[in-house]
Amino acid sequence: MATGDRHDPVLAFCFAVEISGMLVAGFSEVSGLQAEIEVQEYREGGVNGYVHKRAGPVKYASNLTLKKGITDSTELWSWYRDVMNGRIQRKPVDVVLMNSAGEEWRRWKLQNAYPVKWTGPDMKAAASEVAVETLELAHEGLLPQ
Repeated sequence: MATGDRHDPVLAFCFAVEISGMLVAGFSEVSGLQAEIEVQEYREGGVNGYVHKRAGPVKYASNLTLKKGITDSTELWSWYRDVMNGRIQRKPVDVVLMNSAGEEWRRWKLQNAYPVKWTGPDMKAAASEVAVETLELAHEGLLPQ
């Protein structure tokens, strides 16, 4: 029995995040790549057996969450600090998924992103884990490329 071409799924551990076209930091986790089409219900007079469902606008339900080990780079913290001080600078953010050969496999573009939440590391004297900071970005749209 011939199996044909095999299409293995791409693994999620090889990725990069670009902010304004530059690779800013090595992130250990990215979450929140989510888009949802709202469903609008429409009841038609005289039709009692069902409700029409129409596709509505796209909703980006969650912010993008980035986690990375703390380093001496202060670029992301400076961007967040500027937003805290009322200087909101929206930037394009690309999340790039790589295949097992390290080649770009898929790219998602977030439009007009800016940081809305920063979380510092949990510190424990009895552990030897990397100090991880979290940055949450609001955005105005997610476009697969």
